[in-house]
Amino acid sequence: MFNFFKRKKIKAEGQEKDDNTGIQAAGDKTDSDALIGSRNEIKRIIAVISGKGGVGKSTVSGLLASGLIMRGYRVGVLDADITGPSIPKMFGLGGGKMAKNNYGIMPARSKMGLKIMSLNLFIADETDPVIWRGPRIGSAVGEFYSQVDWGKLDFLILDMPPGTGDIAISVLQNISLSGAIVVTTPQDMAFTIVRKAYNMLVSNQIPIVGIVENLKAGICPHCQKEFALFTGMGVEQWCSEKQVPYLGGLPWDSELALCADQGKMENYYPAHVDRMLDSFISLSQDLKNAEKLDS
Repeated sequence: MFNFFKRKKIKAEGQEKDDNTGIQAAGDKTDSDALIGSRNEIKRIIAVISGKGGVGKSTVSGLLASGLIMRGYRVGVLDADITGPSIPKMFGLGGGKMAKNNYGIMPARSKMGLKIMSLNLFIADETDPVIWRGPRIGSAVGEFYSQVDWGKLDFLILDMPPGTGDIAISVLQNISLSGAIVVTTPQDMAFTIVRKAYNMLVSNQIPIVGIVENLKAGICPHCQKEFALFTGMGVEQWCSEKQVPYLGGLPWDSELALCADQGKMENYYPAHVDRMLDSFISLSQDLKNAEKLDS
């Protein structure tokens, strides 16, 4: 189970650890491995993607997942940003050795029952770096998908890393995506790079659920009025011209930053997030169901 752990392990304090992360090995292959993934039934798999780093993919993934949970959906988040994972901290989850059963590694759960899998959940010190090459990172994402006991989910959200490189290619080749959400910020410099990811999805015939414009404005913590943060502001117009669904704009909000830092993402649910969820749920009804995972 989890082949990416089984490389160049060294002995340290009586237990096996990975050579460059301190991650504990998940265990050797057993007869029960035939059952791994066999009871996973995932209706829709949604990638949250952007060609640009720092635009808020993890924020959108977290808001989307927690909002869906609040509406009664069964939801999981696969943190595919192997070298820069953010999801566990946002939901108040620490690292260490993960539990497993006959059906795979058991995902961690948030307070509201959101299922989460991230490499940081295997690392006792969340600041330890993961120094891996591309093929090993791609392997980790594939195994987080196929060897985790996700069970029955209405939505599995993939929080993707920046760019259109190894992980994006691995996901497109090996995971049957129902659709993708593209995240950008308003400024032209960022949106130019983001459109590279959009074009990659289109060329691979991945349905675009819509575009989220993060940091569209700021909210003053004193008077609660919105103000512009960036120049540009052409994302919504571009969506209209290209007939791409615009899921909405999310403002910078100090309350959101505080909730994420304190691991209380599920406590944040203002009106603009509710509107984004309305748009997403309406559009996602037309997406194909994901194929059942192979056992």
